[in-house]
This record gives sequence, structure tokens and C-alpha cells, in this order.
Amino acid sequence: MLIPAVTSTDRLSRLRERLAADGLDAAVLAKPENVRYVSGFAGSAGLAVVTGGDAALVVDFRYVEQAAAQAPAFERVQASGPLVETAAEVLRRLGVRRAGIEAEFLPVGTFRKLVAAAAPVVIEPVEGLDRIRWIKTPEEVEAIRRAQQVAEAAFRDVLPMIRPGAVERDVAVALEERLRRRGARASSFETIVASGPRAALPHGVASDRLIGPGECVTIDFGAVVDGYYSDCTRTLVTAPVSDRHREIYALVLAAQDAALAGLRPGLTGREADALARDLITRAGYGEAFGHSLGHGVGLAVHEGPTLSPREEAALAAGAVVTVEPGIYVPGWGGVRIEDMVVLTGDGCENLTTLPKDLIEVPA
Repeated sequence: MLIPAVTSTDRLSRLRERLAADGLDAAVLAKPENVRYVSGFAGSAGLAVVTGGDAALVVDFRYVEQAAAQAPAFERVQASGPLVETAAEVLRRLGVRRAGIEAEFLPVGTFRKLVAAAAPVVIEPVEGLDRIRWIKTPEEVEAIRRAQQVAEAAFRDVLPMIRPGAVERDVAVALEERLRRRGARASSFETIVASGPRAALPHGVASDRLIGPGECVTIDFGAVVDGYYSDCTRTLVTAPVSDRHREIYALVLAAQDAALAGLRPGLTGREADALARDLITRAGYGEAFGHSLGHGVGLAVHEGPTLSPREEAALAAGAVVTVEPGIYVPGWGGVRIEDMVVLTGDGCENLTTLPKDLIEVPA
């Protein structure tokens, strides 16, 4: 089914404002999420050429009709050869002198081909073009909320099978199958089901390991609905539950609660990260929390802004980010709790509704 076309001009305006600030005449967008954001086109191969007054979408034969349906505000240009060569022709036709491309995305080889084909147009790598997607519209927030609702329903479907003796991979396959049946186009990523010592692996994708008694079971999952992603993590503990399980789980939950209570526009990503990290560090587990507190979510499951000790960019209302503190102890296991929130005028709204009380799975 074709995805409805983007009708708002706000997204193009954001890009054009960025071009003007950088002194550029045009942008050539190749990253699928950015192409989709400004045009509405959701195909797997296409280049968007945007100037101060024009917008063209370069596609091959496979996507001509899809581009017409999804990107009616863009001129459709069908390429008979490599897309970059046709994009170069469009740049020259539009009288462009300097054009920017996504520095973090375009492969070096493709960049060189575009530079050669576009001459005398100057092609410049530009960092941070993804930032035009950081602030979500209310419609985007609702799409992300729908994706999260699908993911939560699928998680509830498979919760009864998460027991000692279950195979991690079987749980992951069942969860991904339920995501599709609940309406997701796909999983946001390869589902993580990590039990026992494997729960100390932050990205421990499901294996053939049997879930055992007295173990943490970390499940990280998400759904793609209408092009938008969700991301959620819950950690269960199989009986018998030890004092150490309860202590670490309570600490991670307290760190997340502190972050959710303090998160607001105006904080830098570094300051937001510290809301949870400082609490975990004071408790003696600072070295066991080795990843950032969170990341943006939207047309990609990992995008800006980040809640990281290295992020100095200020957060703004409308950004959707994860809040996911974790503690990972090699040889024992780990606990991560992850919600998605949207920043509001003075705080944040949690888009995740799954309970966070420690789930104790009977033997």
C-alpha cells in the first residue's frame, strides 16, 4: 500500500533555511529518511534535489508511479542511468553553483561520482542535515505513538511464553511475528532477547540459549508503523529472584524516574544524560553504565538528538527520545528499562505505557 503524500511545506522550509544559513544554493539528499522527510517518497532508491525555489525527485523506472503518488510537490525526474548522474544534470539545469550533500551518509565513491558528474557545480559535504528531522510535528508524534502501541500489544501477547526453559530465539521470533500481525511493517531492529550472563550484553540479539531460573531476561523491541519507529526495553527476572536482582533493578528504575522527572527543553544532551548517570555512579555502578541515556526516534530508530555525555546540543520541545539507563555486570547479567518520550513545553510526555514494576517470572 502506498503511504500518503506529505502535504506540509514546513519540512522543505526547514531544509531551505539550513541551506541559506550555510550559503548553499541546493541540497542533494540521498539518505532514505531525509528523502522521505522532505518529499514523502518512501522508496528504497531516490535522490531529492532541493533549491530555494525548486524541488525534484530523481528515481528509476521502478518508482515513477510511487513517486507521483507520494511526492506530488516534487518534479519527477526518471533516471535512465545512475541516479547521481541525473541529479547532476538537474543541478546544472537549475543553475546551482554550490550544493550540499549529507556528510555522514553518502559513500566516498558515490560522492566522487557526483562531484565529477556535476562539474562545474561545487559539491560540499555538510554535517548535521539530519537535524531538520529532530523536532517532530504532532502528526509524527502520533505515528510514533501508534508504533509503540503496536509493539506493546505484541509484547503482551508473548509475555506468557517467557519462562525458564524457553529459547531466546523462539521468544524473539514469536514477538516479531506478533508485531507483524498487530500491524507493523517490520521490527524496528533485530529483536534483543538476552538472558542470564548474556543480559550483560547491551545489544545481545537472541541466541539458541535456554532461559534459566534466577536470571535477568532483557527484551528490546520495536515496531515500524507508517514509516515511524518505536523502541522499548523491559527486563524480567525468573524465579528465584535474589536481593541483587531487586537492588539493581530498583537502581535502574530510580535512575530512569529521575531522568523522566528532570528532562525538559533547554537541557543539553550531556545534562540530560547526567540526570540518570549521576545516580548510578553514586551507587557504585558508573562503570557498568557504558552507553548513552538515550537517542532520538522517528523515521529511523536511532537519530538525533542524543542524550549523551558528549552531546552539547540543546534539547527542544517536539523531540522524541528514548530514556534507557542500564547496568551490565559481566558474568551475571544486566538490567535496562527503556521508554520513549516527547519533550513538551516544560517537561516530557511518556509515549510508553507498559508497566515498569519488576516482573518476577515463576519457575
